[in-house]
Parts: sequence; C-alpha cells; structure tokens
Amino acid sequence: MGLEAVVNEIREKGRKEVEAVRTETRAEVEEILKDAQARAAEIKLSAEEEADRAATHTINQEASAANLVVKRQVLNAQKTLLDQVYSASLAAVGDLPAEFHEKALTDLLKRAAKEIKKGVVHANERDIPAVEKILGGTKSLSGYTVGEPAEIPGGVIIESNDGELQIDYSYSTFLDEIWESSLKDASDILFA
Repeated sequence: MGLEAVVNEIREKGRKEVEAVRTETRAEVEEILKDAQARAAEIKLSAEEEADRAATHTINQEASAANLVVKRQVLNAQKTLLDQVYSASLAAVGDLPAEFHEKALTDLLKRAAKEIKKGVVHANERDIPAVEKILGGTKSLSGYTVGEPAEIPGGVIIESNDGELQIDYSYSTFLDEIWESSLKDASDILFA
C-alpha cells in the first residue's frame, strides 16, 4: 500500500469520525433544544396559571370592595330616609290641632304631678298659653308655675323648685323611646 492510500484511508477515517461527531452533536443539540422547549412551556404554563390566579384574586378583591361601597351607600341612604321619617313624624305631631296639644299637656302635667308636687313647667312658645290655662284651671296642679319657653316640639319639661329633679315629657323624648324600640320594625317596613 502506498503512502497515498494510507493518507486516503486516514482521511476517510477522519471524515467518518467527524461525521459521527456531527451526528452525535446534532442529536445532543436537538435533545437540549427539546428540553429547553419543554422547560419554556412549563414556565409559560406556570406563569399563565399564576397570572390567572392573580387576576382572579384581584377581580374578587375589586368585587368585594365594590359591594362594600354599594352596601355603605345603601345604608347611608336608608339612614337619611329614616332621619327624614323621624323629622316628618315629629313635625306631624307638632302640626296636630290645639285641642290635641291641650289634652296631651293636661295628661302629661297630671302624670308629672305624681312625681314632682311643686315645680316649674317649661313648654314651647306655642303651648305656653295652653299650659297657663291648664295650671289655672286644675286644682291638683296649683304647685306649678310657668317657666321660660323651651326649644321642644311639644310636651313639657318639669323642674322641681329646688332644681334637683327634672322630668322630660317632651314629644321628642317619647318619639325617641318609640323610635329606639321600633327602629327595626320601621326599617323592615321601609326597606323590605
């Protein structure tokens, strides 16, 4: 065998080895690329799932916040309406005829006389003449005198002569008692 044949044989052997290395390298590169693509797909899927969870959480938080705002607005509107009903009720009682107020004042003064025998009676400006008439015409109320007008919608406030005891029989006090005990019922009727 000549030198040329040996060189050709070495070349052929080198070419085959190069080709084998290239084939093996291509296979390794393809395997690495497949692994990288698989990891990228997993990362993408994980990121999408996390984004979906975050979006769902944010939507739920926003919905809860919006529900709270709406509930607060509804409660504020209901409170405003209840306040208007309270004021209208007090005004309606104040607008009743003079005969009603005179009878109510008589009953309230007789009731107060059981607790305070002598004292000063305060009423609103409108009711002072009626109180004077009642005190002058009712023997059991002779221990009472008419005091300064009070800023009340109706009824009376009686103060003992020594100033140590005071009874508030004003319409607003009675309405407050009724209002407190019946607020739930009123709310149910108005907002059911």
